[in-house]
Amino acid sequence: IMEAVQTYGRKKNATAVAYVKRGKGMIRINGHPLELLEPEILRFKVYEAILIVGEDKFAGLDIRIRVKGGGHTSQVYAIRQSIAKGVVAFYQKYIDEASKKEIKDLLVAYDRTLLVADPRRCEPKKFGGPGARARFQKSYR
Repeated sequence: IMEAVQTYGRKKNATAVAYVKRGKGMIRINGHPLELLEPEILRFKVYEAILIVGEDKFAGLDIRIRVKGGGHTSQVYAIRQSIAKGVVAFYQKYIDEASKKEIKDLLVAYDRTLLVADPRRCEPKKFGGPGARARFQKSYR
């Protein structure tokens, strides 16, 4: 029997889908290992999701992530959210409620966006100005 869960993470226009299944601790993003994730500075944002819970919890799991849309930063946030949600879902479905609760509490205490999507979106531009809120400068002569 295949033990796997599928979860997603979102940030702005980026969507990351994670397949979490039993394995030997492999984490791949679009087929590449996590160590090669660009931009390098944001790589730790993804490691955060793993380190807070403890790497031991990931030792028995393989995670494959597909991510598309958005920019570099949004993709990283989508990835870390999909990892965090995936682990919680896996523990709930195949292990036990207590350890799932423990993981969830750790993640939420650290950063709520790891499990709850950020609803902010880009506001459309209106006429009469260069952007959504700014208006064109007005001159009197």
